[in-house]
Amino acid sequence: MKYRYLGKEKKLSLGRYPDVSLKVARERRDEARTLIANGADPASVKAEIANERREAAANTFSSIAEEYITKIEKEGRAAVTIKKTRWLLSLLEGDLGNRPIIEITPAELLTTLQKVEVKGHLETARRMRSLSGRIFRYAVATSRGNSDPSALLRGALVAPTVKHHSAILEPAKVGELLSD
Repeated sequence: MKYRYLGKEKKLSLGRYPDVSLKVARERRDEARTLIANGADPASVKAEIANERREAAANTFSSIAEEYITKIEKEGRAAVTIKKTRWLLSLLEGDLGNRPIIEITPAELLTTLQKVEVKGHLETARRMRSLSGRIFRYAVATSRGNSDPSALLRGALVAPTVKHHSAILEPAKVGELLSD
C-alpha cells in the first residue's frame, strides 16, 4: 500500500498473496488508513509491534532465570546453593522454559508445581514456588515482567508435615553416646 506521511511517500506491506487473503489485506489497508487519519505512521506502528514480539520472545522464563542465577553467583552464594537452584530450575523449565515471562499465569505455574507435588515431593514443590517467585521478582525489577504469579499461589500447595527428631541435650549423655 502506498501512502504519504509527513509529506513523504512510503509503502506498507500487507502480506504475501497466497498467505493473506484479499479480504484480510483490505482489512489491514483500512486499519492503516485509520492510523494515518489519526496522525500515526502505520510502518512505525508495525515495527513497534514486531519489536515488542521480539522482546517478549527474548525474555523467556529460562533466559531470565539464567540471568538471575548468574547474579546470585556474583553475590557469592555457595556452590551447593547454585547447584540446587539449577536443579529446581530444571524442574520448572520443562513447562515454562520457552514461554515469555509476561505471559505466564498463576494457573500455569500451579499446574507445573502440582506435577511435582503429586509425586509426593512436597518440599520440592514449595522450593520451586519460592525460586519462581525470586525469578519473577527479578524480571519485574529489571522491567521485563509485570507481576509475580507465584505470590498468588501462597497456600495453594500441600504443606509438608514436620518430622521432629530426638536430640541429646545433656552433656553427660553425649559423652556416653560417643563412648558407645
